Amino acid sequence: MNTSSFQELQTEVAHLHEELQTRDQLVQQLSQELFRLVKGNTGFMPSPDVSERHMAEMRALREQLQGVEQQVSFYQEQISARDAEIYQLRQSVQELTDRSRMLEQVVQELPKIYRQKFAERMIPVKEKVAMIQRENRQLHAELQSVSYRLAVRTRRSAGLDLPNFPRSGAADVTLPAFG
Repeated sequence: MNTSSFQELQTEVAHLHEELQTRDQLVQQLSQELFRLVKGNTGFMPSPDVSERHMAEMRALREQLQGVEQQVSFYQEQISARDAEIYQLRQSVQELTDRSRMLEQVVQELPKIYRQKFAERMIPVKEKVAMIQRENRQLHAELQSVSYRLAVRTRRSAGLDLPNFPRSGAADVTLPAFG
């Protein structure tokens, strides 16, 4: 229910309450006036039709009063129900606000968490890549060694061996001079 109808209900309840107070005052005044008349005039005997008319008015006023009291009770129950509903909705709003804040915080932390998880997953991959690179270098070195030995054997078996020059001291070497 929206607040405008709630305010209308409150206004109507206030109006009925005022009307009830006015009627109570009128009944009180009528009672006092009757008491004053009866007390002041001991020989006064109200006529039966006046007394019946007053009694009928009193009954009508009591019935109206009961109707107004029932309406007031009904509206008070509705107001209490609405208050409970408003309280429950406020609680829900508070819970949802708290949950929203928590989710915002989680969303803000997600990139950091993903980076951390990615870094953790990359550690074994980096180690494996490093190991493969070491193994590759080792295999490459072995391949070069084997290729060199194979080339040396091939040259020797084909008679393509380079001539061997006698090794002598550095003093025996003479370089041509130009000029």
